Amino acid sequence: MSAKPKPDPLDQVAARYAVAITPAMDALIDPTDPEDPIAAQFRPDARELDIAPDELSDPIGDEPHTPVKGVVHRYPDRCLLKLVHVCPVYCRFCFRREMVGPDGDGTLSGAELDAALAYIEAQPGIWEVILTGGDPFLLSARRVREITERLAAIEHVKIIRWHTRVPSVDPLRVTPDLVAALRVEGAATYVVLHTNHVRELTDQARAAIARIVDAGVPMLSQTVLLKGVNDSVEALEALMRGLVEARVKPYYLHHLDKAQGTSHFRCSIERGQELVQELHQRASGVAQPTYVLDIPGGHGKAPLASPSLREDGDAYEVRDRDDVWRKYSD
Repeated sequence: MSAKPKPDPLDQVAARYAVAITPAMDALIDPTDPEDPIAAQFRPDARELDIAPDELSDPIGDEPHTPVKGVVHRYPDRCLLKLVHVCPVYCRFCFRREMVGPDGDGTLSGAELDAALAYIEAQPGIWEVILTGGDPFLLSARRVREITERLAAIEHVKIIRWHTRVPSVDPLRVTPDLVAALRVEGAATYVVLHTNHVRELTDQARAAIARIVDAGVPMLSQTVLLKGVNDSVEALEALMRGLVEARVKPYYLHHLDKAQGTSHFRCSIERGQELVQELHQRASGVAQPTYVLDIPGGHGKAPLASPSLREDGDAYEVRDRDDVWRKYSD
C-alpha cells in the first residue's frame, strides 16, 4: 500500500488563513528575489504554520471590548466600526487574520449596522469613529456615502476615520465617486493608508492618494515594523519620505502584534527603538511616525520610544493608559 502524500504546507496555510493579492501588488514582486518585501507581505509562507506559545487569536483584545457586533469600544472618546471582513489583499501578519476573509465574520447586515449606529449614538463620549474591518474601501461609493452621512448625523461624532490599503494595493478603486462620498457636512473625514514599503507607492497609488487629498480629505499612514520587509533605517526612511512627498503624514509605526503564525516577521523592541532613533536623526520631523505597541489583552496602545517602557529581568513592562504596568516579552 503506497504512503499517503504529505500535505503541501502552503495548501495548509491557505486552508487556515485567507490568501489574496491584487494584480497591482503581484506585478511589483521581483521573481528573482527570494526575499522580496512585497512577496513577503502577501504570499503565503509555510512558517505561518509555526505558532509560538505566546501568540493569540485575538492579540489586541477586540472581543472583550465589543458591546455589539461590529463595534470595538476600547477608548472613551473613540470606537471602531468594523463594516466588512474582507480585503483586497491579505497580509500574512494581520492581527485579525482569524476573523477576516471570505469565511470570516462577514459584512454587517442592515439590522447589525443599525444596532451598531444606535450604540454609538447612545454613547455621547464617542467623538471619533474609525471605520475598519476588513477593508471598508471595498464598499461601494453609495454605501460609503450612506455610512458617512449617518455617522455625521450623530451630534457628538465629529471625526470619521477610514482605514484602508486600497489606495496602494488597488488604486483604481479610488474613483471620483468614492472620494466624493467621503466628504460630509457636520464631521471631518480622515483616511489612514496602511502601507509598509516604499515600492507600494507606485505612480497609480500616488494618483489615488492625490484624488483623496485634492478633495480636501487629509491622509495619515500606519506601518507595521516587519522583519525582512522594512527593518532597516533605509527602508523606513524611504517609505516615510515617500509618504510625506505624496502628502500623507506618517502616523503610527506599529510593533508587530502577536497574531498566530507571525513570529518570523517579529523584530525586538530594542531593534525598533534603534530604528526609530536612527530615523529621527536622518529625517524631518514631519516624516516621524510614533512607534507604538498594542498591549496584548486589550489594554490599549503604549508609545515605545518614551518612558512607557522599562526592563524587568529578561522581559519588559509596558505602561498602559491607566498607568498600570503590564508584562511583555518578545
